[in-house]
Amino acid sequence: MLGVVVLAPTIASFAEQRQKISALRAEVSAQESEVQRLRDERERWNDETFIMTQARERLTYVMPGEVSYLVIDDRTEAAKADASTEVSADVTESKGDWMSTILSSVLTAGLAPAAGDAP
Repeated sequence: MLGVVVLAPTIASFAEQRQKISALRAEVSAQESEVQRLRDERERWNDETFIMTQARERLTYVMPGEVSYLVIDDRTEAAKADASTEVSADVTESKGDWMSTILSSVLTAGLAPAAGDAP
């Protein structure tokens, strides 16, 4: 009985220390994987092709002589959600006078007040 009383606190502290060691090993393993991920990323940034790709995608840079077109999606969220419908392969003809549509568009754009002239 005396042995149980003497050894019980020692066994409890031993179990607690083993749990702490296990948690610390898991933390070290997670940090090592993070360090490896950062090393891999650093290696990618040493590659000139990767840098050029990132500059094109993130900053919309282009090479000399290239022309860049930026397409802005100005649809509403509802229209974007509705875009999941199938696109028809059939050719359709719109009813309308395209010449008057272009003329009205040019007149509207030409007669609109400039951005700096707003009241």
